[in-house]
Amino acid sequence: MNDVWAQEVISWEYSAAAIPDLNAIPVQPFPAALHEQGETRVIALDLSEVLETPYLATTPNLLANYIRICAAETIKTVASATSEVFYVMRGSGRSESAAGSITWQQGDTFTLPCNQGVQHFADEDAALYWTHDAPLLSYLGVQPSQPQFKPAFYSKTYMMHEVAALREAAIREKRNRVGIILGNIAQQKNKTITHTMWSLLNFLPKGEVQKAHRHNSVALDLAITSGENTYTLLGEKVDAQGDIINPVKAMWETNTVFVTPPGWWHSHHNESAEQDAYVFPVQDAGLHTYMRTLDIQFV
Repeated sequence: MNDVWAQEVISWEYSAAAIPDLNAIPVQPFPAALHEQGETRVIALDLSEVLETPYLATTPNLLANYIRICAAETIKTVASATSEVFYVMRGSGRSESAAGSITWQQGDTFTLPCNQGVQHFADEDAALYWTHDAPLLSYLGVQPSQPQFKPAFYSKTYMMHEVAALREAAIREKRNRVGIILGNIAQQKNKTITHTMWSLLNFLPKGEVQKAHRHNSVALDLAITSGENTYTLLGEKVDAQGDIINPVKAMWETNTVFVTPPGWWHSHHNESAEQDAYVFPVQDAGLHTYMRTLDIQFV
């Protein structure tokens, strides 16, 4: 067998191959128009062509989706994943799985570990933002076999109350972000929503700027609410004043997702005089935190 196995061997000179030539992850928006009309369906926010993967993927580790459910209709979602995060963008309804049944409305969030599928029912026209780590498992060539956390439900009332409790102090102290990281009891050490994923509800007051920071996790940012001229600036470098050099501008449009590439500096800007804004990022930061590779930095 030595000769047979030897046929698979290849090698590279170290300095030429230490940083392989992989396609960059783009700053990519996915407009709300994708889920605002049409039949009940799942809309994958797919960048597999850019990532050169044979499976659907928005980032190397995650797949984000819009789920559109017409009034009084139902749809089943199934993913070979260890972690699923759902955010209700609009409407109301319920979701049923082997773990039980929950009711939801706009602004609620819930998470599930590996499962055999979820049936979603809409009382009115509804849309969910659904992100999971199936691409990571596809890359590893594995199937989920054991739940690593229990399902959790985060009501809009709970999340808004928690943000309101820290709002004034955070604004006064000019903290880099004004928000809460959602957690699960099973992840108290890592302080993440699941063992592979991280979700944050971030509040951006009208007329405010949140200075740049960066991290090695890819962020899939859902703009929940926004007024005119609310946006994120993104770039690979900052100057001595902490401003992003040659930035790309990603506009916040309500119920629209945009991709923040790993390692890029990004600052949030709300130039509206009337409208506060909220954004809900979902990242593979749970995995990076456990690996000690998140490397979050602030200007």
